Amino acid sequence: MAAVEPGSAWRTAAAVAVTLALLASAGCGGSDGDEDDLPAKEATAGAWKTWVLESGSEVRVPPPPNVGSAAAKRDERELKQAVKNRTKAQESAARTYTRAPAVEPWIEQNIQRVAGKPKDVPASSRAYSNTTVAMYDAVIAAMHWKYVYKRESPDDDSLVPRSPDPSYPSEHAAIAGAASRVLAYLYPDYPRARLDERAEDAAQSLVAAGAIYPSDARAGLELGRGVAEKVIAKAKTDGAGTIKWDGKRPRGPEHWEPDPGSTGQPNRPEAGRWKTWMSDPVSRFRPKPPPKYGSKAFIANARDVMRVKEQLTDRQKRLADFWEGMEGTALPAGIWNRVAIQYARDEKLSVPRQARTFALLNVAMADAGGAVWDSKYLTGWWDPRPITSIRDLGLDKKWQSYLDPTPLFPAYPSGTSGYSGAAGETLAYLFPDDAKMWRRRAKEAGYSRLWGGSHWRIDVEAGLPLGQKVARGVVERAKQDGADKP
Repeated sequence: MAAVEPGSAWRTAAAVAVTLALLASAGCGGSDGDEDDLPAKEATAGAWKTWVLESGSEVRVPPPPNVGSAAAKRDERELKQAVKNRTKAQESAARTYTRAPAVEPWIEQNIQRVAGKPKDVPASSRAYSNTTVAMYDAVIAAMHWKYVYKRESPDDDSLVPRSPDPSYPSEHAAIAGAASRVLAYLYPDYPRARLDERAEDAAQSLVAAGAIYPSDARAGLELGRGVAEKVIAKAKTDGAGTIKWDGKRPRGPEHWEPDPGSTGQPNRPEAGRWKTWMSDPVSRFRPKPPPKYGSKAFIANARDVMRVKEQLTDRQKRLADFWEGMEGTALPAGIWNRVAIQYARDEKLSVPRQARTFALLNVAMADAGGAVWDSKYLTGWWDPRPITSIRDLGLDKKWQSYLDPTPLFPAYPSGTSGYSGAAGETLAYLFPDDAKMWRRRAKEAGYSRLWGGSHWRIDVEAGLPLGQKVARGVVERAKQDGADKP
């Protein structure tokens, strides 16, 4: 994909949520039944390295009905009946769930859950990573069994493009089964029955479209749910929810305090102790200490932030607004998911490669978030935000950041910069033709926090390389997962 002019790219990306809703309601995406533009088969994807499963064969899938058997004939009758009775809603759903990237509807479900809860940055990146890993492992498992059984797709025409790979079990149904159950675990206050129903509707819509047999859908759903159980079991051991903060924090102007007039509590001081996917111990990514409060370097940083605000350009304001990631939004990792989704729509990637892209992206960001939170809450650091220090130092008693309020956690290093460094480096590996663009976008995203006034320049300059270092470890693993082999 060719590089896009930065300003227009960000303006377009800012409208992604609206675009997704319009596409879903209009039933757009993919030419009906046209398989000419489908990616090549992925006959070896079932052997790619998984994240939680030991291999693609770990969760067993029983064989499909034997050709000519009573069960197979019943399967065919159910298919014809579903096609005959399909509704406009099913047609729209089938297009939505087969439009690239196939993981998009479930990432959007995750984003909705994140946006509907109080702001919790580490929990959000943990959720995105668990959901996308579950979808990836489910797809790899589906690909393994597809080439064990090698069942051909239905003979009749399909409303949507069929998978170029064997039909059983359905990888789209596996995605739905895995994502719905993991989301139900991550957000227990949201009705699990509603998520189950959404997954079943997704799978059934492909049957009604004539793309898969009913047994393909059922086997895919059950496979995805089996994978979800494994992912949930692992998530329960990562420390989130069991490791507690003792409530103690350093006081005084040299340490973080919420914005003037706020009594907000710090967000997840314990998150730096959560187990990461592959970056433990995260302490090895700690940057050098920030300048001491009141020192010449500290005051120079404060004056720098004030000067930046005075000289903000319209473009800097636009980028600061786009990446703000405050409560009620997808938060930084979710915003990066939406940017990557927009890009991936134009890439001719197979479903396994679509799932791999978002699993790698979110693992890298989740691990980078763990490393950032480890540093933010180091004893003696808890670095203050510009709005409190500029006022406390008497530089400007009424100084206000461009974006208000500032986040409820210490400044150093910048979380958005850490996430962005990780995202940019991972996407540069996945899409090497546009590597420069991704690294430039990561830098812009990081510096948007300086332009918004919620961070010092040093926060950005520490966060970006931290995220890049974490991502390089994830990329090295990716190079060995089998997907790069001819």
